[in-house]
Amino acid sequence: MKPNANLTEGSILSGLSTLAAPMLVGALLQNLQSLINLFWVGGLGKEAVAAVAMGGTILMVLFPMLMGVSTGTVALVARAAGARRFDEASAATGQSLIISLVLGLIFGGIGWFLSDTMFWLLGATPAVTEVGVEYLRISLLGMFTAFMLFTLCAALQGAGDARTPMYVMGIANVLNVGLDPLFIFGLGPVPRMGVAGAALATVLSQAVAATIVAYILFGARSHLHVRMAHLKPHAVLAWRILRIGIPGAGQMLARSLMGAVLMYLVATCEALEPARTAAPAAYGVGLRIHMVILLPAFALGGAAATMVGQNLGANEPGRARHAAWLATAIDGLFMAVAAIALMVFAPQIISIFNRDPAVVEIGSHYLRIVSPFYIFAALGIVLGRALNGAGDSMGPMVITVVTLWGLQVPLAVHFSHIWHPATQGVWWAMSAAMLVQGLLVMGWFEMGRWKRLEV
Repeated sequence: MKPNANLTEGSILSGLSTLAAPMLVGALLQNLQSLINLFWVGGLGKEAVAAVAMGGTILMVLFPMLMGVSTGTVALVARAAGARRFDEASAATGQSLIISLVLGLIFGGIGWFLSDTMFWLLGATPAVTEVGVEYLRISLLGMFTAFMLFTLCAALQGAGDARTPMYVMGIANVLNVGLDPLFIFGLGPVPRMGVAGAALATVLSQAVAATIVAYILFGARSHLHVRMAHLKPHAVLAWRILRIGIPGAGQMLARSLMGAVLMYLVATCEALEPARTAAPAAYGVGLRIHMVILLPAFALGGAAATMVGQNLGANEPGRARHAAWLATAIDGLFMAVAAIALMVFAPQIISIFNRDPAVVEIGSHYLRIVSPFYIFAALGIVLGRALNGAGDSMGPMVITVVTLWGLQVPLAVHFSHIWHPATQGVWWAMSAAMLVQGLLVMGWFEMGRWKRLEV
């Protein structure tokens, strides 16, 4: 990896593009794995689709600490790289790797034994639970590889190298595309595994990608050169990462638990079949589609985080603010165009993944109600990531907790009782929370406290 001079000098648009383009492709490839699974699993029936959707929701509940460590990693690595202190950045990467591996093993082990209980808490039917537990347990068994992959890619991105994570995710997806139908449907000596096969395909592809990134970092093939000495526990450095990461983890935990609550409401607010099974399947499909639409926001937010961190390290706060707002404006324009497309072609898009009439109807309502409000996600996501890049993760966490648990969840519960069909009440609650959260994050960013933070 060569240092990118444009991150702290020259054209801001060029610097954002250099980072955001490969981040977008990498994130698209990463999320494409879930869509690939959903596509192949769709041929097994709506119970299988609902199982994968609920299993994904449960996995997201277990990921917050990983995302928190990634947030702390980006902040420290970017600040050190901006000041050209690459040995310090490498040391932070080593400590982040240790933390993420330990957390991956702990949470994966706990989740393995509670898989049945978690599906029960989400209100899954017995048929969905039976296949969902198989999917979830295999995913949890390989969780440590996902933790390793996320953390090491975050370190590279913080140092300004967004291309390597893109390449390794491309390799992971090629493997996933080939392994999914092989394990799900079976071929020759490979037995038919069904939904469990989708999980195994993803775990194996992530393990290969993580191994490649580790080979690059430990083999001195970038400015970040992790050595064995960097893997020795360092309490002070680890705490610097966690001090930034814990609020970020709290933010993700609040969001993930909220997602579980919403999945429960969606799965139980319709009392009769076929809506009771179709609703979580439709929500799972719609949610994955929106995650793809949100990828530019995450890519531009990641680019903004690196730009903000490195420019603060180079003592250029004005340039950091300009980069964050330019990234937000670009994503806002994309969100407006995407919202129109999703509203117009909602039934056709949902039917790609599942043609059940009830799933298509409920999923179309989801896309048409929620999509317009994703314009405000440009504010919440991009500016929120920019704040994290500066080391300010507490403000976004508080805003997330207040808007999701103080507004979205109460509104979802209330609207699901007074709206018909009930699922539409949940969709409108989600929309209201997005609007408020985006405006609050924008206000916090403009206060400018992040410019003076020490990390």
